[in-house]
Amino acid sequence: MISKVIAEELIHKLKREIENAENIVLVTHVGPDGDALGSALGMWHFLMTIDKTPTVIVPSPPPNFLMWMPGADRMIIYSEKKEEADKAIDEAELILAVDFNTPNRLALMAEKVVNAKAHKILIDHHLNPSPDFANVVISYPQISSTSELIFRAICRMGHFSDINLGCAECIYVGMMTDTGGFTYNSNHEEIYSIIYELIKLGVDKDDIYRKVYNTFSADRMRLMGYCLYKKMKIYPEYQAALITLTQKELHEFNYDNGDAEGFVNIPLSIEGINFTVFMREDPDKIKVSLRSQGTFPTNKFASEVFGGGGHLNASGGESFTTLQAAVRKFEEALPLYREFLDTPNP
Repeated sequence: MISKVIAEELIHKLKREIENAENIVLVTHVGPDGDALGSALGMWHFLMTIDKTPTVIVPSPPPNFLMWMPGADRMIIYSEKKEEADKAIDEAELILAVDFNTPNRLALMAEKVVNAKAHKILIDHHLNPSPDFANVVISYPQISSTSELIFRAICRMGHFSDINLGCAECIYVGMMTDTGGFTYNSNHEEIYSIIYELIKLGVDKDDIYRKVYNTFSADRMRLMGYCLYKKMKIYPEYQAALITLTQKELHEFNYDNGDAEGFVNIPLSIEGINFTVFMREDPDKIKVSLRSQGTFPTNKFASEVFGGGGHLNASGGESFTTLQAAVRKFEEALPLYREFLDTPNP
């Protein structure tokens, strides 16, 4: 039995907005991950099934290892096809914004979406959704992924029978990737009740795992080895670890979009490490990923140190400084979080 998490009033509003719209645009955050694509494409498949005209627009290219997802070849990448994306946004009667809590996560397309005439519905599981962005806000931070929320919403609208295999596969990808392959934020029985239903619909979870996690290039594997051997720093007094990569190092290993995915999780396999941070030097900023196990609040650290946010065990942020300055900021903050870091391994 799957409980009714989403308020009935919100389900009625979502259903009414979808029924009254023909052209529907789905948008998600810059640097779309598995849950961003899973929720957007999952909803896209559903809308196609009920004879709507949906379009998925992402601000920037997704990682290559997610491009096999059903419908991914139909997405519009804003940074590559701005005019086509702008036209779709202008013509939209409804915009469904998934897997982000504030419009600045839309990067270059934020202004266009914010100013669009279409009604907007936000569906997300991050803390502190923007109060002024959407007409309807469906926000449940206790849910492990936005893709799970999409499944729940479709079912609650009475459309379980309209979930086809493509929709089910996308939802499963989102649920799997946003929990690290169900290794964190995933100890709730209803997650597995939903997985049971998705498998009954034809999802091959083992095949999806291989496609997402076991299709990396040799360059990516060498980069991972280099990170562990040369670039991982341990802070045993704080139960923490840090990995950094410069633009030069990325170039040396022929870095491709998504090649560093998951690197932040690796140090958590070390006994006594409960908090890890990965910093990647991009041309315009330092991208910061944070993970933890136990009770250390990565979202608090990300928000207060790097202006980001997320969940208890998985968060992200940015630094518009040099990589060296970002590392100093991290190291200077560690002592301030000792009370959270001194927690036993779960």
